[in-house]
Amino acid sequence: MFITPAYAADTAIAGFDIMQFLPMIVIFVLFWFLLVRPQQKRMKEQQKMLSEISKGDEVVTQGGMVGRVTKLADQYLTLEITSGVEITIQRGAVAAKLEKGTMKSL
Repeated sequence: MFITPAYAADTAIAGFDIMQFLPMIVIFVLFWFLLVRPQQKRMKEQQKMLSEISKGDEVVTQGGMVGRVTKLADQYLTLEITSGVEITIQRGAVAAKLEKGTMKSL
């Protein structure tokens, strides 16, 4: 009597609504351009730097040790960190290649 009968609203179930997925698509695109793409670029630059290391280059390791490359192998290289002191490290442990003469200025 007092309650009017509720009628089911006509729902549109048929079809794909792009507006529902637009926020997810935008978030994915932002995620790609702000996180994934720059990381891939940095990895390519790091791999290029590691492949271009040659004997006599001055490098700094991820642990912060500075040295001059004296021997090269496929996976390892030998650094002279001071006269007469050499260590063997993995190529992947090299963080950066330094300019020539950096060791003398330290």
